[in-house]
Amino acid sequence: MFKAFVATSIALAALAAPAFAQDVASPDGVWKDKWGTTFTFSTCGDAGTQLCGVLNDVQGNSRTEENLAFINQQVVSADQTAPGKWEGQIALNGGNAKAIVEVKDANTLTITGCQGGILCQTLTYNKVS
Repeated sequence: MFKAFVATSIALAALAAPAFAQDVASPDGVWKDKWGTTFTFSTCGDAGTQLCGVLNDVQGNSRTEENLAFINQQVVSADQTAPGKWEGQIALNGGNAKAIVEVKDANTLTITGCQGGILCQTLTYNKVS
């Protein structure tokens, strides 16, 4: 009886995992923060589990000479670590920082950038298209 329960639990868990992954919204598209900075994100890589992000425009306090040099360039490169979550690097203020990109829902995405492992900032983006 116990073996049947375990086998059934494993089978249900295997079926539930793909369904959960399908419920996560896609990161593909254009995303904009409250200041007007925009990124275009797309899944990339051989297996389609990596995330690539191109900086479209920079506004607000981030509109510096260093960041303007990255417009229309890929600035985010990350590997998927969980459904709707990618970890990698982002070009930031003339250097690179650790980045965590998370799709919260179909219209909300966050980017957390950390320099030196202690200086972290999270920005929220809304889907434009």
